[in-house]
Amino acid sequence: MDLVPHVIDGEEVESEGGARFHTVDPWTREAWAEVALGGQGEADRAVAAARRAFDDGPWPRMGFAERGAVLHRLADLMVEHTEELALADTRDMGKPISDSTGKDVPRSALNFRFFADHARLAAGEALPMDTGHHAYTRFEPAGVVAAIAPWNFPLMLETWKVAPALAWGNTVVLKPAEDTPTSATMLARLALEAGMPPGVLNVVHGFGPDSAGQALTEDPRVDRITFTGESGTGRAIARAAAANLTPVSLELGGKGANLVFADADLDTAVPWSVQAIFSNAGQVCLAGSRLFVERSVMPEFLARFTAAAAALRLGDPKDRATQLGPLASEEHYKKVRSYVDGIEADGGEVLAGGLDDGWVVRPTVVHAPPTARVYREEVFGPVVVVQPFDSEAEAVALANDTPYGLNAMLFTENLSRAHRVSAALKAGTVWTNCFFIRDLRAPFGGVGDSGVGREGGSFSREFFTEPKAVVMAIHDDVPVPSSGPRRSAQ
Repeated sequence: MDLVPHVIDGEEVESEGGARFHTVDPWTREAWAEVALGGQGEADRAVAAARRAFDDGPWPRMGFAERGAVLHRLADLMVEHTEELALADTRDMGKPISDSTGKDVPRSALNFRFFADHARLAAGEALPMDTGHHAYTRFEPAGVVAAIAPWNFPLMLETWKVAPALAWGNTVVLKPAEDTPTSATMLARLALEAGMPPGVLNVVHGFGPDSAGQALTEDPRVDRITFTGESGTGRAIARAAAANLTPVSLELGGKGANLVFADADLDTAVPWSVQAIFSNAGQVCLAGSRLFVERSVMPEFLARFTAAAAALRLGDPKDRATQLGPLASEEHYKKVRSYVDGIEADGGEVLAGGLDDGWVVRPTVVHAPPTARVYREEVFGPVVVVQPFDSEAEAVALANDTPYGLNAMLFTENLSRAHRVSAALKAGTVWTNCFFIRDLRAPFGGVGDSGVGREGGSFSREFFTEPKAVVMAIHDDVPVPSSGPRRSAQ
């Protein structure tokens, strides 16, 4: 059985005492690799290595072009190793291999290319002053970054955090989710091969509470914490970070609304809506899990939507024809199953789909009242609640009736409505007539229970750096304090 080690200070190491845990293939439901089980000791060693690399090493002192060259070499190596990286995520969490190879690895490599170039090309501000002074801005690396990544897009979301942190000269301790550890170790190996100095990117495996995750969030030597995951865990991390006044970026849960108006092009709205909830088996924080359809087109839309969902090919995620695989773990499958099992008791009805063999949930379409758990809470599975609406105002009110605010989408051919509704929706991202289209310069994050802060482009720069104002007197006749003698001009 394969071993997935930590990578600390440029070395692949096991845990103190040789502690290990298993990573399980969710399709076969069998362990396929052993993973070094880290805790306080491993987290401490990794933070110490990152601290030395930042305080005394070359990485923060390199120019943007020099750092960027290393990050571009890393991206090249990722592309060369696409199959291995993709298979690691597929075996760890059941993601269809066609998605891993065709979407996740290319996007992960792009994250390094984009942020390397963005950091090199980003401009500061020059602020001429009428007082005979001149001010300008600098953006200096913050220090040691603790990056805690989720299991649903392991490599992609690891690189979304690591790439900007490294591009701006920070050092990183990455803790991947315990269910999906493998690609993180592979990433660290490739980073060293690309020429990244030891200690700049460290990987520690383990769990959250009373384990490596908690140790990282409580360490006063950590200068930034970036986390993607469940909202309750985000609150715990925020509490831990507050003790050290450590800035946090938290991208948390979602309960995305999808509004389909009567004037929508259903040839566009149906396939995008299917992708919005059923891609990655619904294990997407951005999923359009609340589907609101204008009543006059509800019958036609629902017939086409359920037919398209039923046509998705379920099966072994290592088969390139598979479109929907199992849920990522037994624990998560039990959680999603509890929502499906409780639909009728909450006054709802399953219109299509339901449970399947193993850890598979078929694309499930539900009608349920607003009080039902499946309607209110983040299911994080291939389950969508469908409700009709009769007016634009009602649609917006339904969409905003949630503690979450990560994203929303709408389908309409009315340009004025598209702008009005996009402005009225309480969400960090709104897609119109599309879904999951990203510009890496744009802010990404949510409101309410969906998180704190934004990342992407200049927003990542703001988080991963310490912005500094430099103010200089540039005129000889600038007044000086009367309590001190004025030097004569030279």
